[in-house]
Amino acid sequence: MKRFHVHMHVDDLARNIAFYSAMFGQQPARAEGDYAKWMLQDPPVNFAISTRGAATGIDHLGIQVETREELEAMKSNATQADMTLLDDGETSCCYARSDKYWITDPQGIAWEQFQTLDSIPVFSEAPKAGASATACCAPAAASVAFVKTRPAQDAKACC
Repeated sequence: MKRFHVHMHVDDLARNIAFYSAMFGQQPARAEGDYAKWMLQDPPVNFAISTRGAATGIDHLGIQVETREELEAMKSNATQADMTLLDDGETSCCYARSDKYWITDPQGIAWEQFQTLDSIPVFSEAPKAGASATACCAPAAASVAFVKTRPAQDAKACC
Protein backbone atom coordinates (compact mmCIF):
# COMPACT_ATOMS: atom_id res chain seq x y z
CA MET A 1 0.00 0.00 0.00
CA LYS A 2 1.18 3.49 -0.80
CA ARG A 3 0.41 6.46 1.46
CA PHE A 4 0.44 10.12 0.42
CA HIS A 5 2.87 12.21 2.52
CA VAL A 6 2.66 15.94 3.26
CA HIS A 7 5.16 17.81 5.46
CA MET A 8 4.45 21.43 6.43
CA HIS A 9 6.52 23.89 8.43
CA VAL A 10 4.50 25.74 11.07
CA ASP A 11 5.27 28.62 13.40
CA ASP A 12 3.26 27.47 16.44
CA LEU A 13 3.35 23.70 16.95
CA ALA A 14 0.84 23.48 19.81
CA ARG A 15 -1.72 25.60 17.99
CA ASN A 16 -1.32 23.54 14.82
CA ILE A 17 -1.51 20.22 16.70
CA ALA A 18 -4.81 21.38 18.20
CA PHE A 19 -6.10 22.51 14.79
CA TYR A 20 -5.13 19.37 12.86
CA SER A 21 -6.20 17.03 15.69
CA ALA A 22 -9.65 18.61 15.55
CA MET A 23 -9.72 18.54 11.74
CA PHE A 24 -8.61 14.88 11.53
CA GLY A 25 -10.64 13.81 14.61
CA GLN A 26 -7.59 12.19 16.22
CA GLN A 27 -4.38 13.02 18.05
CA PRO A 28 -1.00 12.69 16.32
CA ALA A 29 0.55 9.22 16.09
CA ARG A 30 3.86 10.87 17.05
CA ALA A 31 4.46 14.19 18.81
CA GLU A 32 7.79 15.75 19.80
CA GLY A 33 8.77 19.24 20.90
CA ASP A 34 9.29 20.33 17.28
CA TYR A 35 7.32 17.79 15.25
CA ALA A 36 4.01 15.94 14.98
CA LYS A 37 2.73 13.30 12.57
CA TRP A 38 -0.71 11.83 11.89
CA MET A 39 -0.90 8.46 10.12
CA LEU A 40 -4.40 8.74 8.71
CA GLN A 41 -6.25 5.72 7.36
CA ASP A 42 -9.11 7.53 5.65
CA PRO A 43 -7.76 8.99 3.48
CA PRO A 44 -4.40 7.22 3.79
CA VAL A 45 -2.05 10.16 4.46
CA ASN A 46 1.17 10.60 6.43
CA PHE A 47 0.73 14.25 7.46
CA ALA A 48 3.64 15.84 9.35
CA ILE A 49 4.32 19.31 10.72
CA SER A 50 7.47 20.75 12.25
CA THR A 51 9.01 23.99 13.43
CA ARG A 52 12.37 23.27 11.75
CA GLY A 53 11.85 25.07 8.45
CA ALA A 54 13.03 28.48 7.32
CA ALA A 55 9.51 29.49 6.27
CA THR A 56 6.01 28.28 7.05
CA GLY A 57 4.00 26.36 4.48
CA ILE A 58 4.44 23.19 2.48
CA ASP A 59 7.97 21.82 2.77
CA HIS A 60 7.60 18.77 0.54
CA LEU A 61 5.19 16.10 -0.64
CA GLY A 62 5.83 12.41 -0.96
CA ILE A 63 4.77 8.83 -1.33
CA GLN A 64 5.48 6.40 1.52
CA VAL A 65 5.59 2.71 0.62
CA GLU A 66 5.53 -0.41 2.76
CA THR A 67 8.06 -2.57 0.89
CA ARG A 68 11.47 -2.29 -0.74
CA GLU A 69 9.93 -3.69 -3.94
CA GLU A 70 7.39 -0.84 -4.09
CA LEU A 71 10.19 1.70 -3.60
CA GLU A 72 12.32 0.10 -6.32
CA ALA A 73 9.35 0.07 -8.73
CA MET A 74 8.71 3.78 -8.12
CA LYS A 75 12.42 4.55 -8.55
CA SER A 76 12.43 2.61 -11.83
CA ASN A 77 9.41 4.61 -13.07
CA ALA A 78 11.12 7.90 -12.20
CA THR A 79 14.33 6.83 -13.95
CA GLN A 80 12.43 5.72 -17.07
CA ALA A 81 10.71 9.13 -17.11
CA ASP A 82 14.14 10.83 -17.20
CA MET A 83 13.74 12.40 -13.75
CA THR A 84 16.88 13.29 -11.86
CA LEU A 85 17.02 11.48 -8.51
CA LEU A 86 18.78 12.49 -5.34
CA ASP A 87 19.20 9.11 -3.67
CA ASP A 88 19.71 9.39 0.11
CA GLY A 89 19.64 5.60 0.51
CA GLU A 90 19.27 4.61 4.16
CA THR A 91 19.14 7.77 6.22
CA SER A 92 17.51 9.23 9.31
CA CYS A 93 15.16 12.20 9.46
CA CYS A 94 11.90 13.17 11.13
CA TYR A 95 12.30 10.69 14.00
CA ALA A 96 12.58 7.77 11.56
CA ARG A 97 15.16 5.70 9.71
CA SER A 98 14.18 5.40 6.06
CA ASP A 99 15.34 4.37 2.63
CA LYS A 100 14.54 7.33 0.38
CA TYR A 101 15.20 9.35 -2.71
CA TRP A 102 13.98 12.74 -3.93
CA ILE A 103 12.67 14.13 -7.21
CA THR A 104 11.47 17.66 -7.94
CA ASP A 105 8.46 18.52 -10.06
CA PRO A 106 8.51 21.21 -12.79
CA GLN A 107 7.28 23.83 -10.28
CA GLY A 108 10.21 23.11 -7.93
CA ILE A 109 8.24 21.12 -5.32
CA ALA A 110 10.35 18.37 -3.76
CA TRP A 111 8.82 14.88 -3.69
CA GLU A 112 10.15 12.32 -1.22
CA GLN A 113 9.70 8.66 -2.16
CA PHE A 114 10.46 6.49 0.87
CA GLN A 115 10.08 3.37 2.96
CA THR A 116 10.17 3.84 6.74
CA LEU A 117 12.44 1.20 8.28
CA ASP A 118 12.34 2.12 11.98
CA SER A 119 11.44 4.79 14.52
CA ILE A 120 14.29 6.66 16.23
CA PRO A 121 14.24 8.87 19.36
CA VAL A 122 15.81 11.95 17.70
CA PHE A 123 14.96 14.09 14.67
CA SER A 124 18.04 12.78 12.83
CA GLU A 125 21.25 10.91 13.51
CA ALA A 126 24.77 11.78 12.39
CA PRO A 127 25.93 9.87 9.30
CA LYS A 128 27.97 6.73 9.93
CA ALA A 129 31.77 7.03 9.71
CA GLY A 130 32.83 7.13 6.07
CA ALA A 131 29.31 7.92 4.82
CA SER A 132 28.59 11.19 3.07
CA ALA A 133 26.27 13.60 4.82
CA THR A 134 22.90 13.91 3.11
CA ALA A 135 20.20 16.49 3.41
CA CYS A 136 17.60 15.80 6.04
CA CYS A 137 14.13 16.42 4.73
CA ALA A 138 13.63 18.26 1.48
CA PRO A 139 16.77 19.18 -0.48
CA ALA A 140 17.14 22.50 -2.25
CA ALA A 141 15.13 22.48 -5.46
CA ALA A 142 18.23 23.22 -7.52
CA SER A 143 19.87 19.99 -6.42
CA VAL A 144 17.07 17.79 -7.77
CA ALA A 145 15.77 19.12 -11.04
CA PHE A 146 13.00 17.78 -13.25
CA VAL A 147 14.87 16.93 -16.43
CA LYS A 148 12.12 17.18 -19.04
CA THR A 149 10.48 20.55 -19.53
CA ARG A 150 6.92 20.93 -20.69
CA PRO A 151 5.64 23.68 -22.98
CA ALA A 152 3.68 26.41 -21.29
CA GLN A 153 -0.06 25.94 -21.60
CA ASP A 154 -2.71 28.60 -21.77
CA ALA A 155 -4.25 29.37 -18.41
CA LYS A 156 -7.51 27.50 -17.91
CA ALA A 157 -10.28 27.95 -15.39
CA CYS A 158 -9.67 26.06 -12.17
CA CYS A 159 -11.95 23.39 -10.75
